Amino acid sequence: MTDKIKMKVAREAGASNIPATIDHDAAMIEELRADPAYAEIYLQTALEDIYEPGGVGAFLIALRQIIEARGGVGEIAKKSGLARQHIYRALSANGNPTLTTITEITRAAGVRLAPVHYA
Repeated sequence: MTDKIKMKVAREAGASNIPATIDHDAAMIEELRADPAYAEIYLQTALEDIYEPGGVGAFLIALRQIIEARGGVGEIAKKSGLARQHIYRALSANGNPTLTTITEITRAAGVRLAPVHYA
């Protein structure tokens, strides 16, 4: 049963503290938390689409969601040695991180970027 269905059932049963909707980011972060192996697939898919319009921003958002699922920016900052503000800036939709920054972040988050052939 999906979370959306569970929330609907709970609301119909009289629970008043159940939100009517769930934020997409929050839902994705919860999914990534529940299934850590999915993070590799999710990030790889975002990497494969990086050359599409909006692909870079989508990749950075996917990486940020993985970070949130793995303890948050503060935890990744401690593990990587990067400043929290630097990570937030780098992983914004308009971020422009260096390869070194991406490498440090992915290493700290426990995910790898796998090269793909682009034709």
